Amino acid sequence: MTHLIKLVLASLLAFSHCASALLAFPGAEGFGAQSTGGRGGSVYIIVVFAVGGLIKITSRIVVSSHVTIAGQTAPGQGITVYGNGISYSAASNTITRYIRFRMGKIGDSGKDGITIANGENMIFDHVSVSWGRDETFSINGDVSNITISDSIIAQGLETHSCGGLMQSTGGVSIIRTLYIDNQTRNPKVKGINEFVNNVVYNWGGGGGYIAGDSDGPSQANIMNNVFISGPSTTIHPFTRGNANFHTYVSNNYYDPDQDGTLNGFILSPTTENYSAVDFQSARYPYPTVANLLSPTDALAKVRASAGASKSRDSIDNYLINTELGSLGKVGALITDPTTAPINGPGTISGGTAPTDTDKDGIPDSYETAHGLNPNNAADAVAIASNGYMNIENYVNSLV
Repeated sequence: MTHLIKLVLASLLAFSHCASALLAFPGAEGFGAQSTGGRGGSVYIIVVFAVGGLIKITSRIVVSSHVTIAGQTAPGQGITVYGNGISYSAASNTITRYIRFRMGKIGDSGKDGITIANGENMIFDHVSVSWGRDETFSINGDVSNITISDSIIAQGLETHSCGGLMQSTGGVSIIRTLYIDNQTRNPKVKGINEFVNNVVYNWGGGGGYIAGDSDGPSQANIMNNVFISGPSTTIHPFTRGNANFHTYVSNNYYDPDQDGTLNGFILSPTTENYSAVDFQSARYPYPTVANLLSPTDALAKVRASAGASKSRDSIDNYLINTELGSLGKVGALITDPTTAPINGPGTISGGTAPTDTDKDGIPDSYETAHGLNPNNAADAVAIASNGYMNIENYVNSLV
């Protein structure tokens, strides 16, 4: 199902200077925007997919450093990894795009859908992750320079039912991402955090964005997000926190009435639920989005393109169209994702891979159109004039 391009380089001096200045991919934003993925290191791996489909796993996947997982290369409906979780702990410099990780009851008890305990320089873009048995997407440890952008973090399984911890020693950016059907921790934050243009829907009684109440300091920008109550929601979106949680809060929209129309209001930063938090008058100078959307535009953007949206599967379509699209009327916390209305991971069409004569991960048609040699696999990892490898330019062109 995959091509693995793995090369040991005798010297990286020829392109190390330009690699460090490049974004992970054109348009990458936030703290993890300069992750190098498979472009960096003495050994690097870029994973492209020759066919779409469902990859069932029983053991957890452990990702190494200097890896790019380019899910957008899969034909058909893309890739779903189902049955257990995935660890990026210690996996510095990774790029993960357009792929679904769905854990479920058959995964390891007490484990996360995606977990990061240490590491730096990672970006997760257009990733759909769901059904974690502990947290669904959890960062908790000596971690810095992480971006989660345009993704979906959904349906943490009861009884825990958590979106996830975002507790780091360095910066974590969460941008244009949907948290949906999680009882609590949508997310729970300690450390340095940027939370911008996200949508949180149908959180439960545990809370939406939870400000960590630890002895250590936290500094967060919480800007232009949308919080829409659903059938499971019984509590204000912002909860907890103490004087160690320093935050700039601006222009966050709240629609609490579950009436099927978008008729909410902009929250006051000094809500009673955050009475102990230290509010800042100016935003922290964190790397942030190039285009800060209004809350209503952020909602439209999330509905249109969050998650592995090159070709959405039945799960994401249900969550986006039926639940979020109901604007408060439909939504539920779940224990077993194999029962209705979710009915498991579904069928993922495989599609047909384009012809790739030299098996370098780049189709012949692209190589011919861009002056490469369809019979020379080495040109896939050659550096183009813009500083990216040729195979990076190909995978970036797909989306």
